[in-house]
Amino acid sequence: MQDGRWRLTPRQLIAIDTVLAAGVLAADALPALLLGPAGGWSALAAVPAVLGAGALLVRRRWPGPALVVALAAVVLGAAAGTLSPYTLLPAACALYSVAVAQPRRRWVPTVAIGVLSAVGLLAMTAAGPTSGSAAGGTDRSLSMLVFGLVLLGCSWTLGRAVADRREYAARWAQQAAERAVAEERLRLAREMHDVVAHALGVIAVKAGVANHVVRQRPAEAHDALGVIETTSRQALAEMRDLLGVLRDGEPGELAPAPGLSGLGELVDRAALVGVPVELSVRGAELVPDSLGVSVYRIVQESVTNVVKHAAPASCRVAVTGTDTAVRIEVTDDGTRVPAGGLLPSIGHGLIGMRERVAAHGGGFTAGPGAGGGFAVEAVLPYRSAS
Repeated sequence: MQDGRWRLTPRQLIAIDTVLAAGVLAADALPALLLGPAGGWSALAAVPAVLGAGALLVRRRWPGPALVVALAAVVLGAAAGTLSPYTLLPAACALYSVAVAQPRRRWVPTVAIGVLSAVGLLAMTAAGPTSGSAAGGTDRSLSMLVFGLVLLGCSWTLGRAVADRREYAARWAQQAAERAVAEERLRLAREMHDVVAHALGVIAVKAGVANHVVRQRPAEAHDALGVIETTSRQALAEMRDLLGVLRDGEPGELAPAPGLSGLGELVDRAALVGVPVELSVRGAELVPDSLGVSVYRIVQESVTNVVKHAAPASCRVAVTGTDTAVRIEVTDDGTRVPAGGLLPSIGHGLIGMRERVAAHGGGFTAGPGAGGGFAVEAVLPYRSAS
């Protein structure tokens, strides 16, 4: 069982071919040996069945040579007057194997062999010995010829259909793998951006404070340097965890992913850089753990933007879990600093938040607040996390 579809194992396929070969020998060779083309014993009459059985046994490993042998058996059977459906069966199976295994660019030799064999079969059938009256023998020969051509045509068509299906499945699997790699790369990029942007925003603000007060208020400068040290260590630990998944697929000892429980610490760090944050979390028990990281990162990036572009300002964060979705609202009362002002930005923060929300099938808005400042609102539905 693979991908919900039942498939035969190689041993089972070999067993099926062995049974088919034995059936061809029993149904075609024994009557030919006992009766012969004219009612007498003839070992030559059994050769087509033996060749056909051999072609069945090797058709999966050597489909091209197996088809040549099977078609030769058909021609010999027509010449000996012993042509039967059992003689045509190995040729049909071998042609199916060729159609499945051969690339499109190698169709020409195979089709040429098939056409030549069909012409030879037509000639041998028309000129070969017949049983009974001439009219009855001719009718039987033509019927067998039509049956053989239809059988070979169906085998080729079925084989190409299976080959096309396999090629499509292989392309789809490759595209799915490429999409998975791209999505994982984008996820890691968002995580790294959120970690680095927040840490560097805090470090830049505190470094400026320390540089400004180092002479007059060394104690305050010392506190600022302590915040820088703590923030850089935390960012370094998170970066090490993220980069660990890129090393041979072995993440090692990872710290627990941030979630709703980490919002309090995030708010405390923002307060250390002069941005007091009012945090309100309701219905946390309704929010799935799989959405916790996204909620944390959205709040983190929103608060980081306040630190970088609106400080000094106060901020309000409201996270509300309902029965169907979690709503995130981050607002501030600061004045937005023009581009190139307090700290430079290239706009990846809002883009990353929008992409993160879109990945969960939610909604995202960001812009000037109704009462001034800036407002970010995101809604993440639970259905995408199941």
